[in-house]
Amino acid sequence: MSDALGKPGEFPFTRGVQREMYRSRLWTMRQYAGFGTAEESNRRYRYLLSQGTTGLSVAFDLPTQMGMDSDHPMAAGEVGRVGVAISSLADMEVLFRGIPLQQVSTSMTINSTAAILLAYYALVARMQGAGWSRLSGTIQNDILKEYIARGTYIFPLRPAMRIITDIFAWAGREMPEWNTISISGYHIREAGSTAVQELAFTFANAIAYIEAAVQAGLAVDSFAPRLSFFFNAHSDFLEEIAKFRAARRIYANLMRDRFGAKDKRSMMLRFHVQTAGSTLTAQQPDVNIVRTAIQAMAAVLGGAQSLHTNSRDEALSLPTEDSARIALRTQQIIACETGVVNTPDPAGGSGAIEALTDSIEQGVLRYLRQIDELGGTLKAIETGYIQNEIQNSAYAWQRAVETGERIVVGVNRFRQEERAIPTFRLDPELERLQVEKLRQVRASRSAASVAEKLDALEQTARGEANLMPAIVDAAAAYATVGEISGRLRGVFGEYREG
Repeated sequence: MSDALGKPGEFPFTRGVQREMYRSRLWTMRQYAGFGTAEESNRRYRYLLSQGTTGLSVAFDLPTQMGMDSDHPMAAGEVGRVGVAISSLADMEVLFRGIPLQQVSTSMTINSTAAILLAYYALVARMQGAGWSRLSGTIQNDILKEYIARGTYIFPLRPAMRIITDIFAWAGREMPEWNTISISGYHIREAGSTAVQELAFTFANAIAYIEAAVQAGLAVDSFAPRLSFFFNAHSDFLEEIAKFRAARRIYANLMRDRFGAKDKRSMMLRFHVQTAGSTLTAQQPDVNIVRTAIQAMAAVLGGAQSLHTNSRDEALSLPTEDSARIALRTQQIIACETGVVNTPDPAGGSGAIEALTDSIEQGVLRYLRQIDELGGTLKAIETGYIQNEIQNSAYAWQRAVETGERIVVGVNRFRQEERAIPTFRLDPELERLQVEKLRQVRASRSAASVAEKLDALEQTARGEANLMPAIVDAAAAYATVGEISGRLRGVFGEYREG
């Protein structure tokens, strides 16, 4: 193979961030899970660990994501639906009961309330006797993509950015092995972007976070090694492999040339991949197993550090245990039976792959130049430029499906009479139990201590000091997600889409 391609583990890391890649260490096999109450989710986590999952990935319900307690009027009907309900430290204690946090890597998909959930997690670890410096995992903490593609924002852009940089600084001291952000292209792709747009808008967001941290006084090499990314594995097999290779090269050059990073770790793009939920179909759900396997193989050939495989029934409901197990077995087959782990960057050197890698890189750089000309990422979001680009791509995709130009098996071609499959059903009684438990927490804690800690948090928010110590203090007093978010809302206000 030509030396011009470079080698795995060497700048600009096109061929992988480690010299040996999976020959020395497999990717972390995660299964995204969380539903109902903490008790129910704890049982699912322990099951997944028993089946060979090597990292946990926590889904939170919408009230938790939006800074509302389970008994908030707007939470009715949403408690525990798309993830686990966490209203206070008491819930987090139950969520990880019997799971040694010092031995498990945990990823938490949480953004607007990431600081609060990180505080709860750290406090549970302390109760277990685990040192914070030994904890490994990730909080998503990527608020910009919420304004672009997902919508679970609370605060205006600039105070939201302050919270993120405060997490960078605090965790850099207290939890040095923790990934303080997972900058997400996944949701951008799920909203309908192209592969090029997924990378371009993800890196535009990364630039905004890095610039904010540098402006807050942090040296780039002090926090950049703990930045991580989250990408989508879609169905165009060769394009997806090339996308991941291009992403590493773009990021390495960006960090070295734009931000002057000196530490090699600051230039190494480390990323988690999830297979594409938007490609799953309610029609012929067993076919989704095939889609997921192909997408997962693209992620592995592209050099992912962590991977979640979607379950066959997720277009219909939360996954059953059987479906989650098949999804995990898909990863295990790729790792243990296919042989692709025996060679770093096995697709490297292919004419098609290298041409696609170059083409994607060029397309991404054109977008980044355009965003710079518009005044940067925040301006591009505030003016709706990024959102409009994604919407136009989503429309073009859907039109191609409707006209038959793009084939979706089982949807517009190769249809058949459907048969029902077993699906997961969430017990509606769980919402009542969660609300009752929250009321018990409020009744048993020290109201005076909670008020004192919340007052201190509000005072900190009105100043310029780091918010995290005050959030941790309030969390330790069993202040709820809604109470902590409410005090910050009172100072920062709420974002309203223009």
